[in-house]
Amino acid sequence: MSKPVVLIVDDEKSARDGLVRALRRDYRVFAAENGTSALEVFASQQIDVLLSDVRMPGMDGITLMQRALTNNPELTCIILTAYGDVELAVDAMKHGATDFMTKPINLDKLELVLDRVLKAKKIEIENEQLKVQLDSKYGLENIIGRSAPMQEVFGTIRQVAASRATVLIQGESGTGKELVAKAIHQLGPRTNGPFVAVHCAALSQNLLESELFGHEKGAFTGAMERRIGRFEKADGGSLFLDEISEIDPSVQVKILRTLEERQIERVGGDTPVDVDARLIAATNRDLKGMVDEGDFREDLFYRLYVVVITLPPLREREDDILLLLNHYLAVFNEENNKQIEGFTPAAYDMLSAYGWPGNIRELRNLVERMVVLARGKVLDIQDIPSLVREKSSGGGEVRIDAELTVDEMEKRMVVQALEKTGGNRTKAAEKLGISRRTLHRKLNQYGIN
Repeated sequence: MSKPVVLIVDDEKSARDGLVRALRRDYRVFAAENGTSALEVFASQQIDVLLSDVRMPGMDGITLMQRALTNNPELTCIILTAYGDVELAVDAMKHGATDFMTKPINLDKLELVLDRVLKAKKIEIENEQLKVQLDSKYGLENIIGRSAPMQEVFGTIRQVAASRATVLIQGESGTGKELVAKAIHQLGPRTNGPFVAVHCAALSQNLLESELFGHEKGAFTGAMERRIGRFEKADGGSLFLDEISEIDPSVQVKILRTLEERQIERVGGDTPVDVDARLIAATNRDLKGMVDEGDFREDLFYRLYVVVITLPPLREREDDILLLLNHYLAVFNEENNKQIEGFTPAAYDMLSAYGWPGNIRELRNLVERMVVLARGKVLDIQDIPSLVREKSSGGGEVRIDAELTVDEMEKRMVVQALEKTGGNRTKAAEKLGISRRTLHRKLNQYGIN
């Protein structure tokens, strides 16, 4: 690791030289006799720490510091003062100095001060880098979409993130509900708190209750010690309950009570525990319909139904399909050390026409398979799994004819869909699993009136 770079500025040569000798073993050291010479060093060299006397002929140390900070706000500044200039040192702190020391300089103390301020700066940089990494992983940057439905979703996420309101995310399986939940958490004031996710359908009801609320020692057979539940673990942060529709009514009651009272009781315990966790829930089912049929508590439904974000299925996001295909192509190129250049127009058209019942999750898995099994530099129709190729043909109504080209097959599918819908383009597009705009493009492409 390279040594930190220190610039010493002092008009007294003996003091300047003494500091250079003391520091040059552990630091790269530059020296200047006045502010003007110091600015020349700044112009040619990246400096980590400025160590400057306050009183110097011409430009004083505070002015030098302010000019240096203008060009490099990350610069660490330590001001050197005589005993009678403590007020100047305090003024320097107000203008951006990190610390100050009085002359004559105690070299042992100087070493400690430099070590402390540089460690603090290192931690600050690492925290900022971690924040960037988290934003990249969990922020809106990781939710890919430029289509109008997704822009509306992005706007709602930004609005709701700053509040503490309960959020219900609705959408088919594979539409990215957990990504949205993480973005809400990451963009809000609880970003430094924990994000705790529970996939409710994966746990039995007895296990789910203990998982959410924890249990006391001896609460049931096998409870050998106290266990902290997910609500407590999410204290100060966000709790994401995926597939909340699958929760048993008895557990729904406890969740409702927790939302109303902001307290939980562990299984087998009777002492309330305060919790402050923002609840974000998700479902791929019609909760209102479940309420009407008596399968979901109405009171909990209305506690969840504060802010609702509905994620559109991928078949309604045609503008995003190419973005997603190229994104995951890049991801799996890197993971598999491949250099596939892209998709042929025919392959893209076929994938655009596909209905994507598994949404983004299905697209991701399909691209990974295509990349792993690809033999050429470009992904073509033959690289698309046969099941997807067949379903892209408008529900299998057109007979696959090996003698026809892909374009001829596609034209035949379009004509057949129009015939079966009496020329209704909207219904024909729905039958083909494509948007009306794509259908218009195909009609122009094949000269179909």
